[in-house]
Amino acid sequence: METEKPLGLRAALCGTVGLCCAVLLAGFCGPGSVHSHSIPLQLPRDCGIQQYYDPTNLSCVQCPDFQRPSHWGTSCICLPGYRRNSTGDCERCPTSLGVTTDGWSCIKCPSGLNSNGNCHCPPGRIMVERDVNGSLLSEAECIDCDGTEPSFTAPNTLENRCERCHHTVINRSNSCSCNQPNIMTGGICYNAEGSFLSNALLNVRYSQLGLILRSEWFSMHLQASAAACLTYSNQTSCQALGNMCVMNMHSTSTSSADACGLFQYIFTSTVGLGVVHSLSYWRTNLPWLFYGDQPGLASRTLVSSPVPTSYTFKESEEVENTKLQFLAAVYDIQGNFIKWQSLAGGLLQLCPDTMAKLDAAFSFGTTYQHDCGISVSKLLHDHPEPVFYDVYLVYPGNEGQQNLLPVPVLNLNLQYHEMFVNQGDNINNWLLTRRIFLVDTVSGRENSLADPPRLIRVASKITISIRLVPDTYKGIIYPPLMTVEYADVQLQNPESQIVKVSFSVNYEMRLLDSMKKTDVAIGVLGGLAVLWSLLKTAAWKRRIGSSFIDLQTVIHFLIFYAGALADVFFLVTFGTGLYWLILFKGQRYVSVLLPVSEEEYNFVSYVWCAFALKALQFLHKILLQLSIDIFFIDWERPKARTQHSEGKTKNSGAPVSIWRSYFIANEWNEIQTVRKISPIFQVLAVLFFLEIVGFKHLALMDPSSSLSRNAQDYMAPWSRILRYGVSTALWLAIGCLQVLFFSAFYERYVEDKIRQFVDLCSMSNISLFILSHRCYGYYIHGRSVHGQADTNMEEMNLNLKREAENLCSQRGLQPNSDIQTFQISISSRARTHFDQIQDSLTKSHGPSRLFHSSLSTSDLNTRAYNSMNKFLSSFIDHAFKEVDYFVKDKMLLERLLNMEFMEPMDKSIFYNDENHSFTDVLFYGNESTLLIFDTLFFCVVDVASQNFVLAAVLTYLQQELFRLFRNAVGKKNLASKTLIDERFLI
Repeated sequence: METEKPLGLRAALCGTVGLCCAVLLAGFCGPGSVHSHSIPLQLPRDCGIQQYYDPTNLSCVQCPDFQRPSHWGTSCICLPGYRRNSTGDCERCPTSLGVTTDGWSCIKCPSGLNSNGNCHCPPGRIMVERDVNGSLLSEAECIDCDGTEPSFTAPNTLENRCERCHHTVINRSNSCSCNQPNIMTGGICYNAEGSFLSNALLNVRYSQLGLILRSEWFSMHLQASAAACLTYSNQTSCQALGNMCVMNMHSTSTSSADACGLFQYIFTSTVGLGVVHSLSYWRTNLPWLFYGDQPGLASRTLVSSPVPTSYTFKESEEVENTKLQFLAAVYDIQGNFIKWQSLAGGLLQLCPDTMAKLDAAFSFGTTYQHDCGISVSKLLHDHPEPVFYDVYLVYPGNEGQQNLLPVPVLNLNLQYHEMFVNQGDNINNWLLTRRIFLVDTVSGRENSLADPPRLIRVASKITISIRLVPDTYKGIIYPPLMTVEYADVQLQNPESQIVKVSFSVNYEMRLLDSMKKTDVAIGVLGGLAVLWSLLKTAAWKRRIGSSFIDLQTVIHFLIFYAGALADVFFLVTFGTGLYWLILFKGQRYVSVLLPVSEEEYNFVSYVWCAFALKALQFLHKILLQLSIDIFFIDWERPKARTQHSEGKTKNSGAPVSIWRSYFIANEWNEIQTVRKISPIFQVLAVLFFLEIVGFKHLALMDPSSSLSRNAQDYMAPWSRILRYGVSTALWLAIGCLQVLFFSAFYERYVEDKIRQFVDLCSMSNISLFILSHRCYGYYIHGRSVHGQADTNMEEMNLNLKREAENLCSQRGLQPNSDIQTFQISISSRARTHFDQIQDSLTKSHGPSRLFHSSLSTSDLNTRAYNSMNKFLSSFIDHAFKEVDYFVKDKMLLERLLNMEFMEPMDKSIFYNDENHSFTDVLFYGNESTLLIFDTLFFCVVDVASQNFVLAAVLTYLQQELFRLFRNAVGKKNLASKTLIDERFLI
């Protein structure tokens, strides 16, 4: 027997004395002594067999003599056969006597002793140790209870009192004995012969593990609850029976008499009792567990009748519903109604968190996701018995009346005729149910409820789906659907076993129209892309001087189509992302909801397609730039030089300096990767606005448009569509602003490297002849109007002054023209001449060493260089009638389509080009392609990683890698085609 007051008093006194001693010691030590406040850690499991755990000093204490630890291990009790005396000590009772029930006295026993040293009586009798005034009897008495009419009493469970027998026993046998053919189960006496209860299955099926387990709880209560529910319409018993059906996952079978089979039998047998609230699925006295098994019933339940109220993202005078209000009717395992309780505060969420974050689940429009791992030992401790919930949605009615809308449940573990009908996508096959629980630690106990369970069942995934009624624009929703998935856990090591659980709320709407519009846009624009690609292919065929359709033509058509289709995908995805961003975040009366993760698949696929196709176009452009033919035409002529030798005068030409060509080549090499934007500024600016300013918060799947969020508030999951919309909008906006600033201000007032290069060519008396295709390219006329550029500073300044005062001719190719840049379309004959010289020019790439070059190779290269320079300069000067050219302007349509309608037959064509189109062979002229490629690269990295910082870093790295590659290979091509030693290109 446990008698703890003296021992507790003694412990309290000891604690008080110890505290006083500690205070005195602290006073004696004075302020100069500093001690560490540390104590040894002792846990209850560290205590020995004869020790108990004292929670007042957090340590194990030895039990006194003749005592042992109590059942809970926090106090000591006397050993069997010992009583407690007035001093609180334990002393042994004489051999012939037993210990009284209260543990303070010894008494003579009429029928012997039990294992604890107490008196006991035969079955059917109660033990009496004291008389009516509390005096101890000299000998304990065993009293028979009067089981006849009118008393009908029997011993209670503690066998210390006579109580009236259960009325079902009395009604069956007119006594307190439940005799054959009646049986006694769960305190209920009923006739089992021919009854539907005779074949009741007392098992629980764990389908995930493939186990069928006998349940002690079902053995004790299933038949009794069913009998009391059917025979006596006992509401608590009916609720308890319904709970056992819920613990069996609502699974039903026509040939099974399990908990749900018994419930369905009673439901059918009590049809005459009527229904509750005019709901045919809700029988009087029974809980509402099923919606029925008619085909198509789930579809009608979920989408036929919208909730008669409106919801909004922002409160207004007309609509104030910004939160979903759910209410649950709570029942215990015995079927007793406990209370009504709101789902706010995390009632159905096993994962702990702050109230603000848990309640964010019911903010309308906020996609909620909360998951964690919980140890099995914690589940066993926190949920000794399952609690059952019937969930309702609360909405305002007329005249301030609050109404309830039942929330249907889709139990993914439900089996109907041995089939998991709720795990398919066909809504017409679903069987909706009502009641749920979170953790069941009872039904898995096989032999005794006091033993730990062999298995437990946990609601591992709960999802509330809110579906918007389309085309209402008032925030009207269909009835919410709660999807529950249970996990069967077999106990092995509860301390280390972890169960993953999650609770989520998502929002859905019919997106077939939006997806159809997207597909139509891609189809229409894709058709236009085919036409554009055909035009590009035709222009390319004319530029290479070929009229035959071959494999190379098909390949280039596919490359052009890939670039055009990449722009189509980018345009559609950018528009879609911006559409969802503006419309979802800006709406007050809810008309659209974000696509869920599964519905984003097509969108993400389009983004990846856009990136892959744009990457192909980008690589093709780089390869085209790295394979151009280029030559620097030097117009400088040798100066006459007079030499005096031995009294004789000799006239000769001074050699032309090569350093001007080297200088122009280096300048060209430097502008090969010049862009209209600063890549590092672009990356840092995008990161600044996303991470620092907080634009990334616009991509959260909640209705808030705030750029700043409190760290203690719930952070909704990211929407990949919104992230794409925000990042592309920012990247393009900052990029376009940079281009605008570069073109409108920087190039005009600070530095214009392209025009400066053209001017430098004129001052250096060097022209550029570039062929990007076989019969198409660009020409920069750099012939000096002063005749010579290899001069001293004084003459150079004088030339500049004369040009500024218009005292010399204009720089243009034609008289009285300032146009120095041209698009050229050369004839096949001119190309043949060029190739003949180019072949000899490219046989050798120049000397391998600066001072140890082969003389023959040097002579060959010099001769080829001079031949090319002479041919091209003569060609520009119209020296060859068979390879002549003429100059004209492009027509407007030619400029718009970037193609040439006229084919050069006998003469080449030079098209006036004031827009410096030669930059098409540089990064400068392909800024739109580079900008879109960088945008898509940033977005695909972010889509894959959900990390803006990582995406920015990788984007900058790829920009630098491609720049270095373009510089390195472009330098080699420049050296190869112009015969300029690569060592002079710095």
